[in-house]
Amino acid sequence: MIDMKYDAIYSRLQPSTLIAIVFRAGGFEPGRIDIAPVNEFLQCSALAFDEGKTFKPHKHIHLEKTTNIAQECWVVIEGVVKAMWYDVNDKLLTERILEAGDMAMTFRGGHNYLILEDDTKVYEFKTGPYFGVAMDKEFIDE
Repeated sequence: MIDMKYDAIYSRLQPSTLIAIVFRAGGFEPGRIDIAPVNEFLQCSALAFDEGKTFKPHKHIHLEKTTNIAQECWVVIEGVVKAMWYDVNDKLLTERILEAGDMAMTFRGGHNYLILEDDTKVYEFKTGPYFGVAMDKEFIDE
């Protein structure tokens, strides 16, 4: 279960279904905070360390992993974005304003965002592989 200090967004129709998480730039604490639940395909941690902190050099073990869902993450670098999430029935669930340094992860349901300032910059990450729009997206009628 998500620690409630994060902005966890759950389905209205299926209250135990996690739709998204918003993590604000001001939410960092010393050390490591694992943001995504361990069972999600897309993982993210917030790291805040002092000078000199390091880790043992490593590489990741290549296990056979199968994903059955595309999950997505946005990190606002500059500007302001209005993010919108849709419930499992494609109805608008909620909106949040994301500012520079904020991060949002979408696990299920639909999503969209509206750029609110000129020259807004956003990093977008998602699970792959990516086979193009026709194989990746089902559009929601509003």
